[in-house]
Amino acid sequence: QVQLVESGGGLVQPGGSLRLSCAASEFIFSVYTLGWYRQAPGKQRELVADIRRGGTTNYADSVKGRFTISRDNAKNTMYLQMNSLKPEDTAVYYCNAKRIVGVTTTTYWGQGTQVTVSS
Repeated sequence: QVQLVESGGGLVQPGGSLRLSCAASEFIFSVYTLGWYRQAPGKQRELVADIRRGGTTNYADSVKGRFTISRDNAKNTMYLQMNSLKPEDTAVYYCNAKRIVGVTTTTYWGQGTQVTVSS
């Protein structure tokens, strides 16, 4: 069974920083595109950022310049460094692994970690 294990959420004041981590198996890291999604109360889950095997990254406009996604293949761990946090960043953040082969998409999700930005 595929496991994506997240950590690093918490409560932070506006303008503060947090770093989320997502640990996965070596197989997942070698073949899957990895990403972070978030879901705020009453809203749909949205892509925050993702990173391909080759290191190409993609960010939502709302987090560009503030968040940085990265991966450490030696540790099979992905990170999301979040700086200049705003109250609107408050959400449950989910680690995601996705692979598209032909017409088949395989997706795995972590359990989610709460990020709350509040004074």
